[in-house]
Amino acid sequence: MDSISRRSRGVEGVEFGGRKISSLLFADDVVLLAPSNRDLQQMLGRFATECEAAGMQISTSKSESMVLAQKKVECLLRVGKEVLPQVEEFKYLGILFTSEGRMEREIDRRIGAVSAVMRALNRSIVVKKELSWKPKLSIYRSIYVPVLTYGHQRWVMTERTRSRIQAAEMSFLRRVAGLSLRDRVRSSDIWEGLRVEPLLLHIERSQLGWLSHLARMPSGRLPLEVFRTCPTGRQPRDRPMTRWRDYISRLAWERLGVPPEELMEVAGERAVWASLLKLLPPQPGSG
Repeated sequence: MDSISRRSRGVEGVEFGGRKISSLLFADDVVLLAPSNRDLQQMLGRFATECEAAGMQISTSKSESMVLAQKKVECLLRVGKEVLPQVEEFKYLGILFTSEGRMEREIDRRIGAVSAVMRALNRSIVVKKELSWKPKLSIYRSIYVPVLTYGHQRWVMTERTRSRIQAAEMSFLRRVAGLSLRDRVRSSDIWEGLRVEPLLLHIERSQLGWLSHLARMPSGRLPLEVFRTCPTGRQPRDRPMTRWRDYISRLAWERLGVPPEELMEVAGERAVWASLLKLLPPQPGSG
């Protein structure tokens, strides 16, 4: 099934057709989702009508359409006489979404952004000998980690992604510890010496925590419906993308021993799930 999304800035959330879109509303941004071009055009028309009735107007110069599909599909949407441009990617709440549904480019952006942070802080703070490692780690936790991991809850962590994230993490921590790659000190020894939790462990715990939040959502909530959705249509011949649902199910089974058929029931028990996450150990072989 093709999922078509549209972004509009300059309007506030309203209710139309008996359905609220507040779950996809932030400040002056609104996203509309529909399974087909026709359904989305009807939804967009009703939304434009409600906006006009409330004395508001959709800014067509800041509105775009995008089709979520592996092959390019044309999607012509109109607001009045204006045709909205169709794009292959757009940013929403600081996260890059692509028409293919992949997150590799967003993760590349995160690593690029944190590299810029490193360059800005390296000489003035990170390698400055007059500062102890405690204030440096404070900057690491408050600036470096949030920039690197923003939006990580929906990442599918491949071996390549894990390697790149850990490399970016250790680039900072080695400098804090006054070490370089030539010193050949294991990452696990640096984490232990600085008393820092491995970043990949933090990401896994956060992703599993988001799963618990999904499991406790009432039926009808959009994030839960998206999680449960099974796309239809023919699979491509090459290796299909790993869905986040499959990734998180495998992660829970491998790391917590929770079988897929019991996952949502166990994750829905808040206290039980929280106790499991507290005991989550680092990945075998990390460091």
